Amino acid sequence: MARTGSIGSSPPPWGVQYTLCLPTEDAARRAAAELAAAGHRLAAIRAHGHAPDPALTGWWQVFSLAVHTGHDRLALEPFLRHERIRMAGLARSHGGFHQGCAEGHASTLQAIFTRDGLVHERASAEVAPPAPLPTDPAPPPGWGPRWPGPASPLPIRPEDVVRAVVAVAERMYGGADDAPDAVGWLLEEDFAFREPYESTGEFLGDLADAVAHQGDCTDDTVEAVPFLAELARDGGVPPAVRVTVLGDLLRLAATGASLAVLAADRVAALGDVWQERADVHMTRRAIGRALPRLLARWDEEGDAARFVLAALAAAASDGAAAGLVPRLKDLPAPAGSPRADTVALIAALLADDEPGLATALRRLTSWRPAIAERTATPHAAPRQLALAVLPDLVMEDAGPADRPGPLAAPPTPRL
Repeated sequence: MARTGSIGSSPPPWGVQYTLCLPTEDAARRAAAELAAAGHRLAAIRAHGHAPDPALTGWWQVFSLAVHTGHDRLALEPFLRHERIRMAGLARSHGGFHQGCAEGHASTLQAIFTRDGLVHERASAEVAPPAPLPTDPAPPPGWGPRWPGPASPLPIRPEDVVRAVVAVAERMYGGADDAPDAVGWLLEEDFAFREPYESTGEFLGDLADAVAHQGDCTDDTVEAVPFLAELARDGGVPPAVRVTVLGDLLRLAATGASLAVLAADRVAALGDVWQERADVHMTRRAIGRALPRLLARWDEEGDAARFVLAALAAAASDGAAAGLVPRLKDLPAPAGSPRADTVALIAALLADDEPGLATALRRLTSWRPAIAERTATPHAAPRQLALAVLPDLVMEDAGPADRPGPLAAPPTPRL
């Protein structure tokens, strides 16, 4: 049922503008015709400009506007997710890839739609969602036993966390001049006298962003990995914070796989071979070098930290931690729970078990539609798909409730 915006009124029409990138003008015209036949209100094609992306010189873009009425945006999400998957499939069928989409009130998007190259216009066309609207599947009952501490809001004062983190930085580097750029700010005099943080999550978010701006790796990230690893194993750092830092390391270790999945359709369409950027590769290698010391704390850590550690080993060990698989059975992950599905994915990654990986991904996509969308491309390897979704699965369960953090979203590709 549609939710009305006010008594007796329906929500305003919602619009989505899709952008497809295709190899030829003919392919662009065929795709635009299909979109128009499916009820898109506007469709335009234009030659791709070479300045922002020289690899696409000679390619064509299709811009289309789909309008949906009678439903608010939240109710439309399962349907729109299916539409995004369908748009990517349509682009692949014409030899190209889906470049992205933008959403907003249909009247606004229609008013700003660039009509250069317009090939189809139907003034009142709509793409009607099915009735009833699709809904997301329910997850299996219960994530599993709650972790002690980290799954709840952090019961620690931010000033205590800052003090513990700075103590590790002082022990490792002595002063700001000898610390990596991503860490040096913690040791500067101005930092010591700044306004105190209102929450632990705010501070940890600043730390994560200093190490990996907007979640992406740089040369500074590589240099900061030993510091993050020391935080994650330092007994003076509260356990919940160590879990968070392990989660940040996990996201960094999975950055290459996330970028590969995001770019998979484009790489295939261009006939290229995916190559991991040097800074991303070196970040993962640095985490791999730190991993043995982190795993040495396995018996001392709580279950939440072990859960994240196992995922980190799967992402950064390059198969060297397969012996960890038998120890996963000690994690509180009841059969049939969402956590059990994540543990099965970790076990398959650690053991390089391709059939097990396929089974775990199939199980997860059956109840996690966002994962189904991220793994819909046929051009990414199963291991890349698994690693791309692993950090969100793990930290949604084990991470603190007060900080999703800047590393929570996949990084924007720099190709």
